[in-house]
Amino acid sequence: MLRRRVQGCASVRIAALTILVAVAGCSGSDDAEQRPRAATATATPAVTGPLCDLLPAGDDPGAPASLTGDPADEALQWIPVVTTFEAAVRASGLAAELHSKRGVTILAPTDDAFIAAFSRQRLDDLLLSRRRELRALLERHLVDGILSLSDLLDAGSVTTRSGDTLEVTRAGDMARLGDRAMTVCADYRAANAAIHVIDGVLR
Repeated sequence: MLRRRVQGCASVRIAALTILVAVAGCSGSDDAEQRPRAATATATPAVTGPLCDLLPAGDDPGAPASLTGDPADEALQWIPVVTTFEAAVRASGLAAELHSKRGVTILAPTDDAFIAAFSRQRLDDLLLSRRRELRALLERHLVDGILSLSDLLDAGSVTTRSGDTLEVTRAGDMARLGDRAMTVCADYRAANAAIHVIDGVLR
């Protein structure tokens, strides 16, 4: 089965991503694209949040149970609402780091969050020609160590890889991240990461 990121190329809603895919080579190597998916875990991870019902579930490609054996950079390719963030990870050069065994918590903004935060031209510039600035932006969304939603809430604050302190407070069943974003589908698990989809870009 071709990986989800190939399917995503046809549906990217922003011109910047279309250009980026053409430059970066969306299709990848034949071996990588045709590599069979690992067997799904027997117990489905319990993702939670208002957006989760709209995302792949059960036996669908990209369902939480199918991602637990993937490194973080590959798991991101299968979550259909974070295509901009995943493309930015590749454009910034962070994909190799997220592929390693080092544990990380990823706060991944939705595509809609990027559209709200940046003009099309600004996003084009970030993705195509401002790699250092893009990397700095993404590092505000990465926390060392694998932290579940409950871990984040228990901690009360976390330090991102950019060195920023991010306050975490409870908002119903979700976590509010400072005054800039909230989790909308939390607790995806990859082989080396916890991934929480959030509704804002942390700047």
